Amino acid sequence: MPEAPPLATEHLTRVVDGQTLVADVSIEVRAEEVFVVFGPSGSGKSSLLRLLNRLDEPTGGTVYLDGTDYRTIDPRTLRRRVGWVPQRPTLIEGTVAENVAWGPTLRDEPVDEARLHELLDRLGLSGFADRDADRLSGGEAQRVAIARTLFNDPDVVLLDEPASSLDAAAADRVESLLADVMAAYALTAVLVTHDADRARRLGHRGVRLHDGGGVATGSLDALLSG
Repeated sequence: MPEAPPLATEHLTRVVDGQTLVADVSIEVRAEEVFVVFGPSGSGKSSLLRLLNRLDEPTGGTVYLDGTDYRTIDPRTLRRRVGWVPQRPTLIEGTVAENVAWGPTLRDEPVDEARLHELLDRLGLSGFADRDADRLSGGEAQRVAIARTLFNDPDVVLLDEPASSLDAAAADRVESLLADVMAAYALTAVLVTHDADRARRLGHRGVRLHDGGGVATGSLDALLSG
């Protein structure tokens, strides 16, 4: 019997007050790939992403994590296993290290200092561990948010246009470092973007959305030229 994909959706749907935000989307995300959710503004990209770790609840269909219906998984456990990097980071008051270690700290788990520093190094933040989070640039703060999510060792990482709020130079830096860290740790990720060039540089396969529905899935060349 074939192994279940790390993440899959089956007829995933969300309707709110008669408006269809996500319409009957069925996808499979393979291990160690970056799966791109592509489409114009208002097509349902972020709405789909929010369903994948139950930040919002589906009104139809479901999501499977390693073959298990995610409705049977405790939401806190689910959100640790399916990590989220938002468009705009929200950091806690304190140091960079305290932000990165926030998840284990909340769970009263030991903090692996060596792994924390390795992750900061990978994201171009060497020497930043003791810096106050409120002294960071936008690009630095976004990289700390990425490190915080990855430090939880998620099975799947959800990336909601993680460079869209940055200027061009900072966005390019975040994209380059993100590509490196995803390859280094063989991450499985779902990336929301409306930028076809970024999708090509970071992604492997994907789905193109229109009005909340998946109009095409498969290779990025086919999706982005369609």
